[in-house]
Amino acid sequence: MLPLTPLATHVSGVRFLKNVKVPTRDGTVLAMDMHVPAGGGPFPVILEYIPYRKDDITPFTGYHDYYARHGFIGARIDCRGTGSSESSNDDEYRPVEQQDGYDAIEWIAEQDWSTGKIAMIGSSYGGFTSVQVAAIQPPHLTTIVPQNFTDDRYTDDCHYRGGALRCYYDIGSYGSSMTGMNSMPPYPEYSGSDWARLWEEHLEHNDPYLLTWLAHQTDGDYWKPGSVRGRYEDIRCPVLMVCGWRDGYVNVPLRMAEHLTVPYKVLMGPWNHSGPDSTTPGPSIDRHLETVRWCDYWLKGVDNGVMDEPTITVYMQSFDLPEASRTHTTGYWRSESSLPTGESRNAAYSVGAGGVLTPVRSETLNVAHDEAVEQVTQRYDEYTYRPTVGIASGLWSAGVPFGLPTDQRVDEAYSLNYTTEPLGEPIEIIGTSKARLFLSSTAPVMAFVARLSDVAPDGTSVQVAIGVLNGTRRDSLTDPAPIKPSEVYEMNIDLDATAWRFEKGHRIRLSVSSADFPNLWPTPYNGANRLYRGSDRPSQLSIPIVPLRVSPDGKLPSDEASFEPPETVRGSYRFGPEEIPWEIRHDVLRDRVGLRMHTSTMSHPNDATSITLDSDLDVWASNRDPSNVSAMGKHHRHIARTDGTIDVDTTTSLRSTVTDFHVAIDLEIRMNGQMHHQRRWVETFPRVLL
Repeated sequence: MLPLTPLATHVSGVRFLKNVKVPTRDGTVLAMDMHVPAGGGPFPVILEYIPYRKDDITPFTGYHDYYARHGFIGARIDCRGTGSSESSNDDEYRPVEQQDGYDAIEWIAEQDWSTGKIAMIGSSYGGFTSVQVAAIQPPHLTTIVPQNFTDDRYTDDCHYRGGALRCYYDIGSYGSSMTGMNSMPPYPEYSGSDWARLWEEHLEHNDPYLLTWLAHQTDGDYWKPGSVRGRYEDIRCPVLMVCGWRDGYVNVPLRMAEHLTVPYKVLMGPWNHSGPDSTTPGPSIDRHLETVRWCDYWLKGVDNGVMDEPTITVYMQSFDLPEASRTHTTGYWRSESSLPTGESRNAAYSVGAGGVLTPVRSETLNVAHDEAVEQVTQRYDEYTYRPTVGIASGLWSAGVPFGLPTDQRVDEAYSLNYTTEPLGEPIEIIGTSKARLFLSSTAPVMAFVARLSDVAPDGTSVQVAIGVLNGTRRDSLTDPAPIKPSEVYEMNIDLDATAWRFEKGHRIRLSVSSADFPNLWPTPYNGANRLYRGSDRPSQLSIPIVPLRVSPDGKLPSDEASFEPPETVRGSYRFGPEEIPWEIRHDVLRDRVGLRMHTSTMSHPNDATSITLDSDLDVWASNRDPSNVSAMGKHHRHIARTDGTIDVDTTTSLRSTVTDFHVAIDLEIRMNGQMHHQRRWVETFPRVLL
């Protein structure tokens, strides 16, 4: 029998159960909501496990209801210390959180309303928890469907990239916002007599995640428990991985596909973090239908042919005008049984004098070319570090519903650029491009950024992929070492994975700089940098070319896969006539560049409650003094109820000098306009060669 009387029943027959109590091994009780199909059951379960407050979602409006209408229990659990679950939460992806997930799955499997077959699904945080829990192998976890997730919390998450500190995101979005979200109260109509105890537990140990992340500036033991990279064999259930080429976690699915020892499939579309059912950018597809088809096979044993379909399906992107507001990507769906294919090849291009990028055809020809170049020119190119290069690179995508790159020529003006001749025929790539660069710097700390772009005949430059390496992490992400002035180092930079079709007449460009602002926090020293080329220091770009699909001249190949459109298409971010959600500013007299962002959302979890979230961010970086960087994020939550109002305000300030990061975080909670709770945190963290 089901554990509770349904809170409500939909006209479809789906029943909604609220705050089902799920025990864990240490006695902590987690809160779970369930959408249950019509009929008597038992049913297989599709479980989402995240900290983003299930009680703020209106019943029968989301994908858990969708799963119930397709014969699964759609369940969602608040992580320990969040929402309506007991205890406290002071960091993401803690080992105890993973153990709780294991315990929840095994408890669900024992209930008479469950068939004992359970899938974990989720995008972003829910994708993370899916792979993390799968790696500790609960016996009844039958499959996982992670979307927009990572396998490595240090190299491929929202905190660090290539050993460099990310900039705007944790202050303007996730990191700062979670301090406020974890302080919001549970709702008394759901938590009953536990209301006061739960809220006090949440408030007592609600420490900002950001302080922990800044205390761990190098890779190491802190980051490992939440990372499955290097231990993929621990995942012993089938995996369907879904991600978008403009998402922040783009590298993971293809990388995991190389190492998983279980059945898997990969679906990569053109989307950013908003996901497959959005137009940011489209074409959009019904991601929940794909989840249901996968779970029908693995949880119900329905022979629906899903495992007969190609293992890897990607959207092969092509050139579009680089407009930040575009809602469609030109391209086609391409399927492969595996990657790399038997006919794939890594094509190398040599960096040459005069900004030339030349295909490497043979060692003899290249040596001859290098010797000829050496007679007429110096064998390096030089550029001055400009901390605010990157404003055309878009916004690293894991939260804000916009951020596509724009025309790269704005940043290329302050970069070294190497460009091929116009292509005589199209080239298609799938996978990770790599830059092998020989570099020096006059600064002890310097990042190096490689950009791959598609240059149209009219000169418009579109960013295809980007890679970052903090030069102090050239040999180790755990034990960085300063750059010795003017010493030449070989730097190997992996660019983000992608699928891209360079059309005939277009050119391939490699751009090299030392910044990606506002995505990366600038390194603190002015410096002059050199990129070396020639037979003894052969700086090169390597791209993963796949066999070209045949198509009529001037047209794209036909789609090799088809998908249903979503029931509801999520459009681009809506804003008022006086609202500027994403703004780049230039302080001319001080030669500073700033990012200003504003987003606003509203939800109505029930007839008695509405929640408004307003987020604002200001980030400034100086071109004259790259150590002088400041960011301030403000997050205001207003909970309006028939019994009163609650306001939760979080303000996070992060600023830097040459030697340190200085953090100040303020939290204020007001009930009916009166101060109820207030905390502050102020800390200084020495820079570890960042």
